[in-house]
Amino acid sequence: MKARWTTAGILVATILVLDLWTKSWALATLGDGRSDSLLGGLIPLNLAFNTGAAFGIGIGDDSRWLFVPLTIVAVGFLGWLIQKAERGDHLRVVSAALVLGGALGNLWDRVRWDQGVVDFIGPVDLGFMLWPIFNVADMAITTGAILLAISLWREDAGQDAEEGGGKARDGGTRGSGTPENRRSPSGDGSGEDEVAPGSAAR
Repeated sequence: MKARWTTAGILVATILVLDLWTKSWALATLGDGRSDSLLGGLIPLNLAFNTGAAFGIGIGDDSRWLFVPLTIVAVGFLGWLIQKAERGDHLRVVSAALVLGGALGNLWDRVRWDQGVVDFIGPVDLGFMLWPIFNVADMAITTGAILLAISLWREDAGQDAEEGGGKARDGGTRGSGTPENRRSPSGDGSGEDEVAPGSAAR
């Protein structure tokens, strides 16, 4: 129990520190329309403020009062997932902690002001589309969500395998007992049952 919360706490704290530090750097460096890049210009860096969902998906003006309570509910759910994770289920703990850290990072931006979440990575040209601007918290949320889906899928697959094995065992034992009373094969029409030796004593 203690180990899972230690692991989750370290991951959440690491994501929060990295997210808040990089956002602070972006505000100080990329303000006033300035830009920068990583990997020789492959990944552009531009400051943007997102009042919608992750990756710039908008759902209306000043939507933070929708996202703040939703995020709080999500934080509680993720904490419950960590609490209920099976012993040794490191994937569940890590995935939930990644989403939790990212959610808290973006929640801080929504609570502290009405400008929106600070994004600064992108837009990235994929050849067929421009990937929207995002931040470290978004990366943690996306990665954690994918890993969490894999964890839940593995759990469902394991339960299905256990149920299938149980049905196979039940089918193999059903009807395997030796009948004690068998119809007489003599064909004499007497209709009397032939009793197996020793059965009359029961």
